Amino acid sequence: MVTPFSDSPLSPFKTIAVVGLGTMGTGITEVLAKAGRDVIGIDINEVQAAKSLSALEASTARAVARGRLTEQERSDLLARVRTCTDLRAAADADLVIEVAPESYEIKQQIFRELDGIVRPDTILATGTNALSVTRLAADAARPERVLGLHFFNPAPAMKLVEVVSSVLTAPQAVAAVTDFAIELGKEPVAVGDRPGFVADGLLFGYLNQAAAMYESRYASREDIDAAMRLGCGLPMGPLALLDLIGIDTARTVLEAMYAESGDRLHAPAPILGQLSAAGLTGRKAGRGFYTYDAPGSATVVADALTPAAGGSGTPGRAVRSVGVAGSGTMASGIAEVFAKAGYEVVLAARSEEKAETAKARIGKSLSRSVDKGRMTAEAAAQTLDRITPAGSYDAFADVDLAVEAVAEDLAVKQQLFAALDKVCKPGAVLATTTSSLPVVACARATSRPQDVIGMHFFNPAPAMKLVEVVRTVLTADDVHATVLEVCRKIRKHPVDCGDRAGFIVNALLFPYLNNAIKMVEEHYATLDDIDAAMKLGGGYPMGPFELLDVVGLDVSLAIEQVLHREFRDPGLAPAPLLEHLVAAGCLGRKTGRGFREYARR
Repeated sequence: MVTPFSDSPLSPFKTIAVVGLGTMGTGITEVLAKAGRDVIGIDINEVQAAKSLSALEASTARAVARGRLTEQERSDLLARVRTCTDLRAAADADLVIEVAPESYEIKQQIFRELDGIVRPDTILATGTNALSVTRLAADAARPERVLGLHFFNPAPAMKLVEVVSSVLTAPQAVAAVTDFAIELGKEPVAVGDRPGFVADGLLFGYLNQAAAMYESRYASREDIDAAMRLGCGLPMGPLALLDLIGIDTARTVLEAMYAESGDRLHAPAPILGQLSAAGLTGRKAGRGFYTYDAPGSATVVADALTPAAGGSGTPGRAVRSVGVAGSGTMASGIAEVFAKAGYEVVLAARSEEKAETAKARIGKSLSRSVDKGRMTAEAAAQTLDRITPAGSYDAFADVDLAVEAVAEDLAVKQQLFAALDKVCKPGAVLATTTSSLPVVACARATSRPQDVIGMHFFNPAPAMKLVEVVRTVLTADDVHATVLEVCRKIRKHPVDCGDRAGFIVNALLFPYLNNAIKMVEEHYATLDDIDAAMKLGGGYPMGPFELLDVVGLDVSLAIEQVLHREFRDPGLAPAPLLEHLVAAGCLGRKTGRGFREYARR
């Protein structure tokens, strides 16, 4: 039977023990000492305890050099920290934070020993991100005082803290630790007990899919990482992040998630096990997905997998003029990009009026750039002069590259490619901007499928640096080389990928968004907490529900349906809540209501 909390107030957390002085434990120690707490750092390895103290001295010295601490503040901070190798040093602690290796055996042994050492009112917190807090609490003498306190690395910089309660945890303990996290300057998010909690629960599924994508040789490690940084605004690509986290750690988290969910998206990609078994665990080992100049270094060095600087060596075709088909936002943006780069552009739509309207939209965009000092009025005028509007695709007769940006409907695109096949001169490259449809189906609508390729721009095209270059099994080498060269001339970063649903970005992004929706369906966490967790814990520029409402729930559903049909994985089935919102006409910001409500303009 769980002993109820007494009515007396909790002891203030003045003295705190941190058990386990690896990178995370050292970071937490710094956070606590900066907040004026007395900290007892405990590690069974005397060398590790000394290393932790040295790391703290170095970190605070850097803070002084950067003006973030004074010498006196640094001296006072260091005086509040002592390290030792004996758990009995935690006897007077008001709070113990355990950040030992992710092993039930190790953590349970620590909690059993602490039960005989600490006061009855001391709260025991585990920093696990993969193991069950409930299972750890159940073996403790006072399970009502055991909870999870999951910091993110690097702890001094990352604002998010997940406060994890089990069915055994007393509400008063959760409230006390939540208030304490706020005192530390952190932003606590309340979550229940499941592997990965919110942030890692969403993050590691995405990382796992990226590892599987690389393992299948669908795209290079460099292209996968660049695609997610440039296409989604993430601070790091998924494979570089796996190297930073530790490939062995990631595999442990995924194993725990898979054991609970049974979702194949959480089943660790075999390459994670292979790299772990080989000792290639990432930065800490000096090699993982990438090779580093030394263990623990962040500096990537060239290895056998690093792409050659000169590319394939296949010469491309000459491109002097470009045709852009369409009159919407994407077509206008692409035309602006090419015109800014000095290309003569024919902007063709279904009518002269639509084409003129699209050119006028470009004019307004260029004016905004002038107002912001990004280009001169003369350069803007010259750019606009390079764009010729046309009401018929017959105007593409002399273009060297034709790029379609019409509706995301296969029948519409196939009809357009059949028309381009008749109009465009021999040797012209024909490109589709599709984000979800098979490029080869567009190619087969022509008599020259070898000249067809995908060029997936991201919205807004003038601002977004990424272009996914999609080869089909029929695309000619010189067509591929041509598009890569054109991308560089228009100052975009091309990434290579094959012709399958979602390409790189959408194939990794939308399962992550779908899993976030499932968390809300299961009442595991709120929209606000999930968005906060991913922005603060993962460095995402937008939370998943913010992003879904911006993209449009109908667009998101269509992409998820395409992914589900292509890969036939039950875990990719669109969340019912998304389907219900779309059926109700709640499509996001554009309708004033999606996952959230928005003020009508």
